[in-house]
Amino acid sequence: MDAIPKPAEGPAPAEGHTYRMPLPRLRLTRDASHGPLDGAWWPRCAELELELPALVGSLDPSVGTVIHVTVGTAAWPDAPQEVMAPGHVIEVVLTDLAAEVHAITVDCGTVGRWELLVIPPDEPAGTAAGLLIAAADPGNSLSAPRLLALAECGSDGQDTWESEGGTGLR
Repeated sequence: MDAIPKPAEGPAPAEGHTYRMPLPRLRLTRDASHGPLDGAWWPRCAELELELPALVGSLDPSVGTVIHVTVGTAAWPDAPQEVMAPGHVIEVVLTDLAAEVHAITVDCGTVGRWELLVIPPDEPAGTAAGLLIAAADPGNSLSAPRLLALAECGSDGQDTWESEGGTGLR
């Protein structure tokens, strides 16, 4: 499922003008994923408390309320223990697991859970676009760290990526 909701609108403080929150750069698998990832998220900055509400707000409301997320301490060293989202608080769980270094697990309790590749905010747009597509491919069999490592190899990693089941970074 692609998360392309209508941007949030509302009056700007003390000005009466309308503003739009930027849409999160997110791509989810359309069908059930059979790999280690369910999609990818490309935040604009490394401040989880600023980025997480937009990510959570873009998810289909039918999946339930996000109750907590798990992130790697290496990628989010200053992550708060809680983040305010519209209408609720999201618990942030920190982990030192290597598999979580470039991933975020978004958990809606018994309703649903997504494991997303987190693309570094400073990643070039072309590489990030390819990673968004590759991570959301239901046939992807690569973990978040492996997918990023292959992207960093550039075209040299293309043969390896395809030999490991990927559809290619476009």
